[in-house]
Amino acid sequence: MGQVKKEATHLGEIVIVAPEALGDDRGFFMETYREDQFKAMGLPTEFVQDNHSRSKKNVLRGLHFQYDPPMGKLMRVTVGDAFLVAVDLRKGSPTFGKWWGTELSAENKKMMWAPASFARGLCVLSDWAEVQYKTTAIYNAKTDVSIRFDDPDIGVEWPISEPEISERDRNSIFLADWVRLPESDCFLYPHHASGGR
Repeated sequence: MGQVKKEATHLGEIVIVAPEALGDDRGFFMETYREDQFKAMGLPTEFVQDNHSRSKKNVLRGLHFQYDPPMGKLMRVTVGDAFLVAVDLRKGSPTFGKWWGTELSAENKKMMWAPASFARGLCVLSDWAEVQYKTTAIYNAKTDVSIRFDDPDIGVEWPISEPEISERDRNSIFLADWVRLPESDCFLYPHHASGGR
Protein backbone atom coordinates (compact mmCIF):
# COMPACT_ATOMS: atom_id res chain seq x y z
CA MET A 1 0.00 0.00 0.00
CA GLY A 2 1.01 3.66 0.24
CA GLN A 3 3.82 5.14 2.28
CA VAL A 4 3.48 7.56 5.17
CA LYS A 5 6.38 9.98 4.78
CA LYS A 6 7.97 12.63 6.98
CA GLU A 7 7.86 15.77 4.87
CA ALA A 8 9.33 18.45 7.14
CA THR A 9 10.32 19.25 10.72
CA HIS A 10 9.91 22.65 12.38
CA LEU A 11 11.01 24.13 15.73
CA GLY A 12 13.04 20.96 16.24
CA GLU A 13 10.03 18.79 17.08
CA ILE A 14 6.97 19.73 14.98
CA VAL A 15 6.70 17.22 12.14
CA ILE A 16 4.58 17.33 9.00
CA VAL A 17 3.59 13.88 7.80
CA ALA A 18 2.31 13.23 4.29
CA PRO A 19 0.42 10.01 3.60
CA GLU A 20 0.43 8.72 0.03
CA ALA A 21 -3.09 8.65 -1.38
CA LEU A 22 -3.77 6.03 -4.03
CA GLY A 23 -6.67 7.18 -6.17
CA ASP A 24 -8.58 6.85 -9.40
CA ASP A 25 -11.90 8.07 -10.74
CA ARG A 26 -13.70 6.19 -7.94
CA GLY A 27 -11.94 8.01 -5.12
CA PHE A 28 -8.84 7.30 -3.04
CA PHE A 29 -7.37 5.14 -0.30
CA MET A 30 -4.55 6.01 2.08
CA GLU A 31 -2.93 4.72 5.25
CA THR A 32 -2.86 7.51 7.84
CA TYR A 33 -1.01 5.52 10.50
CA ARG A 34 1.34 2.54 10.35
CA GLU A 35 3.30 1.59 13.42
CA ASP A 36 6.36 0.39 11.50
CA GLN A 37 6.61 3.54 9.38
CA PHE A 38 6.02 5.90 12.30
CA LYS A 39 8.67 4.09 14.34
CA ALA A 40 11.17 4.37 11.47
CA MET A 41 10.52 8.15 11.33
CA GLY A 42 11.06 8.55 15.10
CA LEU A 43 7.39 9.38 15.69
CA PRO A 44 5.19 8.02 18.49
CA THR A 45 3.54 4.67 17.97
CA GLU A 46 1.32 4.48 21.05
CA PHE A 47 -1.87 6.53 20.81
CA VAL A 48 -4.56 6.07 23.44
CA GLN A 49 -7.39 8.41 22.39
CA ASP A 50 -8.93 9.65 19.14
CA ASN A 51 -10.76 13.00 19.01
CA HIS A 52 -12.90 14.63 16.31
CA SER A 53 -13.99 18.28 16.23
CA ARG A 54 -16.17 20.23 13.81
CA SER A 55 -16.05 24.02 13.64
CA LYS A 56 -17.50 26.72 11.41
CA LYS A 57 -15.57 29.40 9.54
CA ASN A 58 -13.50 31.82 11.68
CA VAL A 59 -13.72 29.67 14.80
CA LEU A 60 -10.38 29.73 16.61
CA ARG A 61 -9.49 27.12 19.22
CA GLY A 62 -6.39 27.33 21.40
CA LEU A 63 -3.73 27.54 22.41
CA HIS A 64 -4.24 24.30 24.36
CA PHE A 65 -2.02 21.73 26.03
CA GLN A 66 -2.10 19.18 28.85
CA TYR A 67 0.79 18.67 31.25
CA ASP A 68 -0.29 15.66 33.35
CA PRO A 69 -0.17 13.22 31.79
CA PRO A 70 1.70 14.99 28.96
CA MET A 71 -0.35 14.77 25.77
CA GLY A 72 1.13 14.83 22.27
CA LYS A 73 -1.19 15.18 19.28
CA LEU A 74 -1.17 13.93 15.68
CA MET A 75 -3.66 16.19 13.87
CA ARG A 76 -5.27 16.12 10.42
CA VAL A 77 -8.11 17.94 8.69
CA THR A 78 -10.64 15.60 7.09
CA VAL A 79 -13.23 18.17 5.96
CA GLY A 80 -12.43 21.68 4.74
CA ASP A 81 -9.36 23.80 5.53
CA ALA A 82 -7.80 24.95 8.80
CA PHE A 83 -4.66 26.74 9.92
CA LEU A 84 -2.92 24.76 12.66
CA VAL A 85 -0.38 26.24 15.05
CA ALA A 86 2.10 24.86 17.60
CA VAL A 87 4.03 26.86 20.23
CA ASP A 88 7.19 25.65 21.97
CA LEU A 89 6.69 25.51 25.76
CA ARG A 90 10.02 23.85 26.64
CA LYS A 91 11.73 26.03 29.25
CA GLY A 92 15.32 26.63 28.19
CA SER A 93 14.65 25.79 24.55
CA PRO A 94 16.22 28.12 21.98
CA THR A 95 12.77 28.33 20.38
CA PHE A 96 10.78 28.74 23.62
CA GLY A 97 7.64 30.79 22.96
CA LYS A 98 8.12 30.60 19.20
CA TRP A 99 5.27 29.43 17.00
CA TRP A 100 4.92 27.68 13.71
CA GLY A 101 1.78 27.21 11.64
CA THR A 102 0.60 25.60 8.44
CA GLU A 103 -2.58 25.03 6.48
CA LEU A 104 -3.93 21.50 6.58
CA SER A 105 -6.89 20.45 4.49
CA ALA A 106 -8.93 17.51 3.33
CA GLU A 107 -7.35 18.13 -0.06
CA ASN A 108 -3.65 18.11 0.89
CA LYS A 109 -4.18 15.25 3.41
CA LYS A 110 -1.16 16.26 5.47
CA MET A 111 -0.85 15.72 9.22
CA MET A 112 0.99 17.61 11.94
CA TRP A 113 2.65 15.95 14.93
CA ALA A 114 3.17 18.22 17.97
CA PRO A 115 4.63 16.72 21.17
CA ALA A 116 3.18 17.31 24.61
CA SER A 117 5.63 20.13 25.24
CA PHE A 118 3.90 22.31 22.62
CA ALA A 119 0.62 24.23 22.87
CA ARG A 120 -1.68 23.74 19.88
CA GLY A 121 -4.34 25.84 18.23
CA LEU A 122 -6.30 26.16 15.02
CA CYS A 123 -8.58 28.46 13.08
CA VAL A 124 -11.05 27.47 10.38
CA LEU A 125 -10.63 28.89 6.87
CA SER A 126 -13.45 27.10 5.04
CA ASP A 127 -17.20 27.21 5.73
CA TRP A 128 -16.74 24.19 7.99
CA ALA A 129 -13.77 22.11 9.00
CA GLU A 130 -13.43 18.80 10.78
CA VAL A 131 -10.21 18.01 12.60
CA GLN A 132 -9.33 14.54 13.83
CA TYR A 133 -6.41 13.83 16.09
CA LYS A 134 -4.78 10.99 17.90
CA THR A 135 -3.35 11.64 21.36
CA THR A 136 -0.62 10.00 23.41
CA ALA A 137 -2.48 10.47 26.72
CA ILE A 138 -6.00 10.31 28.09
CA TYR A 139 -7.64 13.71 28.57
CA ASN A 140 -7.40 15.15 32.08
CA ALA A 141 -9.53 18.28 32.57
CA LYS A 142 -7.62 19.22 35.75
CA THR A 143 -4.31 19.67 33.90
CA ASP A 144 -5.63 21.06 30.62
CA VAL A 145 -4.34 24.60 30.07
CA SER A 146 -5.19 27.32 27.57
CA ILE A 147 -2.81 30.15 26.67
CA ARG A 148 -4.22 33.24 24.97
CA PHE A 149 -4.36 33.00 21.20
CA ASP A 150 -3.35 36.67 20.94
CA ASP A 151 -0.53 36.64 23.51
CA PRO A 152 1.86 39.37 22.28
CA ASP A 153 4.87 37.44 23.61
CA ILE A 154 4.05 34.68 21.13
CA GLY A 155 2.66 36.78 18.28
CA VAL A 156 0.86 34.15 16.21
CA GLU A 157 -0.11 35.61 12.83
CA TRP A 158 -3.56 34.10 12.46
CA PRO A 159 -4.92 34.31 8.88
CA ILE A 160 -8.35 35.54 10.02
CA SER A 161 -9.22 39.01 11.30
CA GLU A 162 -12.29 38.41 13.49
CA PRO A 163 -11.95 35.04 15.23
CA GLU A 164 -14.83 33.46 17.10
CA ILE A 165 -13.52 32.04 20.36
CA SER A 166 -14.96 30.30 23.39
CA GLU A 167 -15.37 31.90 26.80
CA ARG A 168 -12.69 29.57 28.11
CA ASP A 169 -10.16 30.72 25.51
CA ARG A 170 -11.15 34.35 26.05
CA ASN A 171 -10.13 33.94 29.72
CA SER A 172 -6.91 32.03 29.03
CA ILE A 173 -3.65 32.79 30.79
CA PHE A 174 -0.61 34.36 29.13
CA LEU A 175 2.66 32.53 28.48
CA ALA A 176 4.31 34.64 31.20
CA ASP A 177 1.69 33.39 33.68
CA TRP A 178 2.39 29.76 32.75
CA VAL A 179 6.15 30.18 33.17
CA ARG A 180 5.65 31.39 36.75
CA LEU A 181 3.72 28.24 37.71
CA PRO A 182 5.73 25.32 39.14
CA GLU A 183 3.91 22.99 36.74
CA SER A 184 5.76 24.61 33.84
CA ASP A 185 8.92 22.79 34.94
CA CYS A 186 7.42 19.61 33.49
CA PHE A 187 8.52 20.83 30.03
CA LEU A 188 12.26 21.34 30.32
CA TYR A 189 14.68 21.43 27.40
CA PRO A 190 16.32 19.18 26.35
CA HIS A 191 15.04 16.70 28.97
CA HIS A 192 11.49 16.95 27.61
CA ALA A 193 12.46 17.66 24.00
CA SER A 194 10.48 14.66 22.76
CA GLY A 195 7.62 14.86 25.23
CA GLY A 196 4.64 12.66 24.57
CA ARG A 197 6.49 9.88 22.81
